[in-house]
Amino acid sequence: MRGRESLRGAAHCYVPAMRCIRVALLASVAAAVLAVPAASPAAVKWLCKPGLKTDQCSPGLGTTRFSPAGTKLGTQTPRRGARKVDCFYVYPTVSDQKTMIATKALDPEIKSIALYQAARYTQECRVFAPVYRQRTIAGIQDSVSGGGPRKGVVNDKGYDDVLEAWRSYLKHDNKGRGVVLVGHSQGTFVLRQLIAGEIDKKPSVRRKLVSALLLGGNVLVKKGKDAGGDFQHIPACRSSRQLGCVVAFSTFDETPPADALFGRTATAGREVLCTNPARLQGGSGPVTPIFPSEPFAPGTLIGLGIDLLGVKQPTAATPWVTIPGAYTTRCASEGGARYLKLTAIDGAPDFKPSPTAVWGLHLVDANIALGNLVDLVADQAAAYVRRRG
Repeated sequence: MRGRESLRGAAHCYVPAMRCIRVALLASVAAAVLAVPAASPAAVKWLCKPGLKTDQCSPGLGTTRFSPAGTKLGTQTPRRGARKVDCFYVYPTVSDQKTMIATKALDPEIKSIALYQAARYTQECRVFAPVYRQRTIAGIQDSVSGGGPRKGVVNDKGYDDVLEAWRSYLKHDNKGRGVVLVGHSQGTFVLRQLIAGEIDKKPSVRRKLVSALLLGGNVLVKKGKDAGGDFQHIPACRSSRQLGCVVAFSTFDETPPADALFGRTATAGREVLCTNPARLQGGSGPVTPIFPSEPFAPGTLIGLGIDLLGVKQPTAATPWVTIPGAYTTRCASEGGARYLKLTAIDGAPDFKPSPTAVWGLHLVDANIALGNLVDLVADQAAAYVRRRG
C-alpha cells in the first residue's frame, strides 16, 4: 500500500451557487509512493495531446484587445513559437458528476477548463493533459461540513491516473524535451505530490524541468526561504531565465480573512509561497489577463461560480480576449497570510470573491496573469534550449 502524508493547506477549486458557499476543502496528499509499472500509451486517456483527434487544447490564437474601461482596441494573432518544450497540465476540481469520484468521461466542464486554463500555452509548448478520476464537486461537498479546511480531496485513483500519464509521457513522448508542469487547485495538489515523489529527488528527471506553474494550491516553503518545504531542490522562480523552479500564488484583492482557504498554513516553520508573475524578483507590476471569448460550459456549477465574480468579460469574434494594463499585482504578507494582491486600475472592474471572502479570487488564478505566464514559458523555454545546447 502507498503511504500517505497529509499536507494541510487549502481548498480546491470551483464551487456551486450561493446556496453551497459553506463548501471548504483540504488536500490530503502523499509525498512517498511505491513504484508502479510504466504505463502503456493506450492505458492513458488524454484531454489534450499533440495529434489527438479530440484535442481540447487546439483553438486558434486570435485575440481581441480591450481597454480597462471596455473599449475595443483591435485584434492580433500571436505566432506560435518553435515549441521546443512541453507542458503537462492537471486541471482543478471541476466535475459535476454526482458520484464522489469522477469517471474519465469528457464532460462539458472538463473540456471547458482545458480551454480556459491550458489551451493558450500551445502558443509556446506542446500541451499534454490527462483525464483523471478526480474528486468531484459533489464528493468534496460530501466530505466537508462548515467552514475551514477538511480532508479527502485528492484521492488515490486520481493521483494514480496522473502518475500513470506522467510516466507514459516520459517514456513515449518526452524524447529529451524540457517540460513545464501546470496546475491549479486540485491539480496543483496532485502535482505537489508528483513533483515530491517523481522529480525533486531524481536529478535526471529534475534536469528536464523547465518550471512548475502551481497556482491556487498553497505550495509550502520554509519561512523566509524560497524552498525547503514541499520540495528540497526546486526553489521559487525569481527570474524569467531561471530553470527548474516554481511559480505559485493565490489571488485576493484584500487581506485574506483569518479563515481563508488560501495563502495560509498551520504547518510549523512553513509559509505559503508567493511569486508575482508580473515581477518575479519582487515588487509590483502589470498583469495581462487573457480569457476565452467563449463562456464557460453553460449550466455547470463552475459557470455559476464564475458568474458570482460579478465581472462580465467582453465578447469578441476571436477565440480570446485580453485586457492589458487593467490590473497590477504584488506579493503581500499581511495578517499572517502570503498572497498575490490584485489592484484594478484605469476603471477596470473589480472582481467579487466567489463564493465568499474565504475563497478570494480563486476562480481567476489561472487567467488573471495568463499573458505573463505564457511569456514566462517562452523565456524559460529559450533558456532551456540554450542550456541544452
